[in-house]
Amino acid sequence: MASPCDVQLYAKNRADAKRAADFVIADARRLEARYSRYRSDSLLSTINAQAALGGSITVDEETQGLLNYAATCYQESDGLFDITSGILRRAWRFDRHELPQEHEIQALLDKVGWHRLLWQPPRLTFNTAGMEIDFGGVVKEYAADRAAALCWEAGIRHGVVNLGGDIKVIGPHPDGSPWRIGIRHPRDPNAVIQTLALSEGGLASSGDYERCIVLDGVRYGHVLNPQTGWPVRHLAAVSVIGALCVIAGSASTIAMLKEANGPAWLASLGLPHLWVDVHGNAGGSLAAQ
Repeated sequence: MASPCDVQLYAKNRADAKRAADFVIADARRLEARYSRYRSDSLLSTINAQAALGGSITVDEETQGLLNYAATCYQESDGLFDITSGILRRAWRFDRHELPQEHEIQALLDKVGWHRLLWQPPRLTFNTAGMEIDFGGVVKEYAADRAAALCWEAGIRHGVVNLGGDIKVIGPHPDGSPWRIGIRHPRDPNAVIQTLALSEGGLASSGDYERCIVLDGVRYGHVLNPQTGWPVRHLAAVSVIGALCVIAGSASTIAMLKEANGPAWLASLGLPHLWVDVHGNAGGSLAAQ
């Protein structure tokens, strides 16, 4: 999944731990094989081949669930969480260290928008040729939740799954103590801004620091507003705790996309959260007092 992943488990013996870990690894690889945009043989590539033509495709039950969740996120975010916006990366090449031209962005925006497709389960129809979808903001978190569920089914009651920073706790340490998880400082990769204690639930973070360019002192991150085609510029990082990692992940991303309205929106959710803006100000229910 293009990031370091690990699973830490307590089990009665090594064989039980290995069996559960093997389930987790196999399922994570299965999901990557189905939904990776980097694989020409993935289901996502098959879907996007139809999107490029302005065609339609019938999808399986698991993919229906992901699309239903994406539709909900689109509605709840007022159109800011949009799985059709991945196409904007064609303009934002963070290895070029230069800004795209406005005409490049506008040409892509004409192919962005959940409203441009028709989702009538199980049929997905693209009304505009040249579109594509990207499950990158959903699948890794979904995989973390599935990994924890698979471990539970295998009899594991204590452990934690970490898929590139998307975390799902299976259960606390056997002595009942929580897992201690550090939240990275958005401007200092060697510093931790807060340490959280988790015994259950999921934790996910979103920020402007993983892929970015800095020009004339201005940071342009990879979280792109699908309505303007430009990176968000208000919040530097958001972390959210939820019952499910996929909920925490979408909430953190939506907060980033809502910019100045993000903190208030997070507070309205009632989920434990921490935010840091681009000026270094921190807030949220998890902020250090």
